[in-house]
Amino acid sequence: KDIRSRFWDTHRRVAEEREGEFLERHNNEMDIVLVFSGLFSSVNTSFIVANGKNLVPNPSDTTNALLTQLVQIGLGNLSAGTMSLEPASTWSPSQTDVWIQAVAYASLSMSLLAAFGAVLGKQWLGYYKASRYSHGSPEDRGRRRQMKMDGLNVWYFDTIVQSFPILLQCSLLLFGISISADMWYKQRSIAWVIIATVVFGLLFYSLAVLASLSSTACPYQMPSSAVLRLCGVDSTSLSSTSIQY
Repeated sequence: KDIRSRFWDTHRRVAEEREGEFLERHNNEMDIVLVFSGLFSSVNTSFIVANGKNLVPNPSDTTNALLTQLVQIGLGNLSAGTMSLEPASTWSPSQTDVWIQAVAYASLSMSLLAAFGAVLGKQWLGYYKASRYSHGSPEDRGRRRQMKMDGLNVWYFDTIVQSFPILLQCSLLLFGISISADMWYKQRSIAWVIIATVVFGLLFYSLAVLASLSSTACPYQMPSSAVLRLCGVDSTSLSSTSIQY
């Protein structure tokens, strides 16, 4: 073989090794997002259903109101003409219940959006895996393959895929806020336990992100670290900010 052929053979072996690691890593991440999103969405849905009754009138209250009116009519204290046809028409949910449910629904929406993104991510990876090989000479195949690999960087594929776990993490935080607020108005001693757990998890996550930004050798790397680095946040910017303050 000539030098050009040996070069493209070496390029193919190196590219296959790199692509194999790339596809395996992202496929595993998408599988984790799908599994966790499915389990978490079921828990979140149960919470929404359990608290959904606070957003609609209680049928027993309507029945009791009608019975009270009938008793008043029987006693002569109320005429049938002045009887309200819809005793529960003046009912409205409390603002607390509304915003708790709003946060819970936002959490569920983010979880489903993360799952949808993971499905798209697996489809994109499958398309890339199927289209990375082409016909032609080794040089033509190598050039097309390199073009597809360069396209991953040009179109920020890694950042887009890394944003799906971040959506799931935000969804988990919103769920913690909603369940803490809901329990706060029911039993504050239990609410403090939930709040302490949420705060501890948030602090732990924040410290892990800061540690990962301080050095690329830190083992606590996560999707949010990659996104923050893309936005220009790293150890240098953090150090300069701390010096200014």
